[in-house]
Amino acid sequence: MRLSLRQLQVFLGIAETGTTSAAGQKIALSQSATSAALNELEAALQVQLFDRVGKGLLLNENGRLLLPQAHLVLDAVRSMEAQFAQPDAAWPGLRIAASTTIGNYYLPDLFAHLQSTVAASKTSGLPSLFIGNTGDVVQRIENYAADIGFIEGECHQAGIVVEPWLQEQLIVVCHPQHALAQTAGQRCSVSDLQKEAWLLREAGSGTRETVEQYLSQQLQSFRCAGELGNSEAIKYAVAAGLGLSCLSVAVVQELLAAGRLIQLHPEFAPCERRFSLIYHAHKSASAQLGHFLRLVRGWSSCLQTATPGEAGAAN
Repeated sequence: MRLSLRQLQVFLGIAETGTTSAAGQKIALSQSATSAALNELEAALQVQLFDRVGKGLLLNENGRLLLPQAHLVLDAVRSMEAQFAQPDAAWPGLRIAASTTIGNYYLPDLFAHLQSTVAASKTSGLPSLFIGNTGDVVQRIENYAADIGFIEGECHQAGIVVEPWLQEQLIVVCHPQHALAQTAGQRCSVSDLQKEAWLLREAGSGTRETVEQYLSQQLQSFRCAGELGNSEAIKYAVAAGLGLSCLSVAVVQELLAAGRLIQLHPEFAPCERRFSLIYHAHKSASAQLGHFLRLVRGWSSCLQTATPGEAGAAN
């Protein structure tokens, strides 16, 4: 066999960082050893994998062809190492990526439920968790940088399996002193809501995609007063009187209970969305990963539209 795992690891490091020196730092190799490994790989394949641009290296057509195969091979090796390095662990080295609402508000309760299912003879711990927007999560699944993803938006990438997971509702909220808050219990008209300033998530966010489609359909036109990078920032901006927003019930329930936000009731249907579970179609599934997936699916089937607080009580 002319190829080595080290050569593939070097190849992926260079593809990610753009230079042999940066790739060497990432995988703990000297710059000369990294360059030698790349040269050996290109010689073995009898092709160049990168275009040399100044001091940088950019993937060419050959490199782009090799990229998913290299990810697949190294992911399979990592799965083997994790499975046999800790045979008594419930889910050793499991890597989860989640979009922000799910990662911040739903997964803690899920992890607590999973911990309660672990046999006393096994060590459990928590899986590693990356939180970003939907686009970030999908990219990590594509690159085998995460084993399982949980997303709030849509995913249409080829090679990624998408499973419906949970349903949740988003509600319209405002500051307690807002003019529309004085009509609590009454329906807000389309014309009233069209005049308001709306706060939205950043592009690439599943929440942004859902809310933008919802408001466009129901209001035809609306004014975006600002984009903020996470739902926490938005809910406090609304509580400060900077505009209205449409946010997950899970995100705003504390401020609603404290009287710092008021829920408005539009005259049209409420906004609902689906959370999805995603993973790579070619992902090598260990016994531990299969067990984890079964528990995750079972938990969601019991909850469906339950809030995180209700989920915690059910555990």
